[in-house]
Amino acid sequence: MDPFRLTDDALLVLDQSALPREERWVEVRSAAKMAEAIAGLRVRGAPAIGIAGAIGIWLEAERIAESEGGRAARGSVSASRMKALEASADLLRAARPTAANLAWAVARAMGAGARGAAAADPRAWTAPIRAEALAIWEEDRGHSRAMARYGRQLFATERRFLTHCHTGGLATGGGGTALGVLLEIHRSGRPIQVWATETRPLLQGARLTAWELENEGVPVRLIVDSAAAYVMERRKVEAVVVGADRIARNGDLANKIGTLPLALAARDLGIPFVAVAPSTTIDPGCASGDEIPIEERSPEELLGYQGIPVAPSGLPAENPAFDVTPCRLVTAIVTERGIHRGPAFDLGGC
Repeated sequence: MDPFRLTDDALLVLDQSALPREERWVEVRSAAKMAEAIAGLRVRGAPAIGIAGAIGIWLEAERIAESEGGRAARGSVSASRMKALEASADLLRAARPTAANLAWAVARAMGAGARGAAAADPRAWTAPIRAEALAIWEEDRGHSRAMARYGRQLFATERRFLTHCHTGGLATGGGGTALGVLLEIHRSGRPIQVWATETRPLLQGARLTAWELENEGVPVRLIVDSAAAYVMERRKVEAVVVGADRIARNGDLANKIGTLPLALAARDLGIPFVAVAPSTTIDPGCASGDEIPIEERSPEELLGYQGIPVAPSGLPAENPAFDVTPCRLVTAIVTERGIHRGPAFDLGGC
């Protein structure tokens, strides 16, 4: 299942916050609404929100073009186009600050906008932005296919995997990152068993990963996050496979909160810990994990679930969305360009 459906003037976003109980599509026609969908986790997963961000720039450009009422661009009009679009870009980038793909994709769409901003015909300005956004989407599909192949090559014999959060087709433009690798192995005919963490506080592992694997016929067992080390040891897990939201040049990586404890347990147990992410997740301007911004989400996500209180009202709570796993704990990083083996990574050229 793809997370998006594109029309002539809108993007339909599959509301992942409602899955699996309800398949609900949200119509997005502006950058502001796209930023709201991203921040609200209606669309999630680093590659997917990158695509959404680029399309958000195109949708906003269409709104700006429409407001011009057919006027030809001349000097100040050209400048005002990009000024208005830059404000929308800032809004989108701020929606999920940890994810490298979002800023990267927004920058690409903005580049297309800047190159054509002086076009007299407003549609001659917006069409290249749309084309750039769709190119990002299609490239990501190709990245998923390549990562799946490299991942199956890396895991030539393994059958027992543990994964965290959700990294399937809905987290990308279609195909998936870490989950895409597991699905590729399954479709090759090799029997596998997957343990999926529930992924507190919003249960992406329970709601999305377990649901997607079950739909694909992959044997999956759901576990609470705190059972991961026990399962890794007692069930003879052969590899921990996760995604990433931002990767520094040295291989330090930010991923869903709870990833670092998995890496620590894997190291102690001698289990490979592998991240799967497209090269667009690598931030060449980020030397190490110390420079990765960590998003702090609302404490309300911890204090209640779907409107039901689960803790004393007003209790102080911290809710970081991500943690950083140091490269020394990472066995390999799989991108669409190949298998990068750790712990001495140099990803600046990726």
